[in-house]
Amino acid sequence: MSKVFDIAKKAGLDGFMLMLISMIGLAYIWPEPGMSESPVPLIKISTYAVSLIFFFYGLRLSPEKLKAGLANWKLHAMVHLSTFVLFPLLALACRPFFHGEDHQLMWLAIFFLTTLPSTVSSSVVMVSIAGGNIPAAIFNASISSLMGVFITPLWMGVVLDTGAGNYDIMSVVGKLSLQVLLPVALGILLNRKWGAWAEKNKTYIRYFDQSSILLIVYTSFCESFGEHLFSEFEMKDILFLGMGMLAMFFAVYFLLTFFCRMLGFNKEDEVTAVFCGSKKSLIQGAVMSKVLFSGAQAGIMLLPIMLYHALQLIAASIIAQRIARQQKESQLVK
Repeated sequence: MSKVFDIAKKAGLDGFMLMLISMIGLAYIWPEPGMSESPVPLIKISTYAVSLIFFFYGLRLSPEKLKAGLANWKLHAMVHLSTFVLFPLLALACRPFFHGEDHQLMWLAIFFLTTLPSTVSSSVVMVSIAGGNIPAAIFNASISSLMGVFITPLWMGVVLDTGAGNYDIMSVVGKLSLQVLLPVALGILLNRKWGAWAEKNKTYIRYFDQSSILLIVYTSFCESFGEHLFSEFEMKDILFLGMGMLAMFFAVYFLLTFFCRMLGFNKEDEVTAVFCGSKKSLIQGAVMSKVLFSGAQAGIMLLPIMLYHALQLIAASIIAQRIARQQKESQLVK
């Protein structure tokens, strides 16, 4: 058991996840400060924090890092088809099993998760541990975040009621561009001037990122608890959701492994494809939930991605460590 905890800690699954759970508990006990009518503008503060998150992300994203992985188009196609096509199709296939209005809302939250881009930091870390193609991992994870600004709203437009006039794709893309693309672009432009400073202080930037996500999670769940949106869900529903998230991760992981071997990928590219293509970004989920689902729905929309985020870190960590051991053993044999 202690070995599992050590692996989880290396993946970053320690204090931050505990704080995420604490934010949900705080929102349940004391939702008033995070609601829209609160005199303390926490929701507006979290919106500004989002833009800073992506500014710092762009500041550390040098053009050289992106150029390093451009040539391997088969690997890029595999990762992005998994992230933005395979995941949503799996969720659409499961839709008939969700009956009733409340369960349809949970399915919508799961579908939202499946349309999100891949996460950057943990994907690169896992690829590094498992001995994969690191430049390609950096390229794919970075591009995935930018692609998600356009693809996630388009997928959500497929399932949301556009006829009621409550979902304007162009408006959503415009808001996300202002909150995500513009800060990233500004950060990239300033990379040569301030990029070294950002790399030197990446630990403090990570703390800022995590604090901002905690604030977003708190305000999102404040609205949901304040409006009693979770009253219809029992603990068994949350447990089933967690098992479903874990099953989805392994389904995508094994499908990607099969396709990579069928297409003759080398071991380094296979590792990169399965880790980058099976991840989903909690940061992007938190950001987009604020734009796509204002008010009380935001908390429910974040629940699947929070569970998936935690479970993907544990599962991917264990798998990456196993692959690293196998590669070490094979080198010793040689």
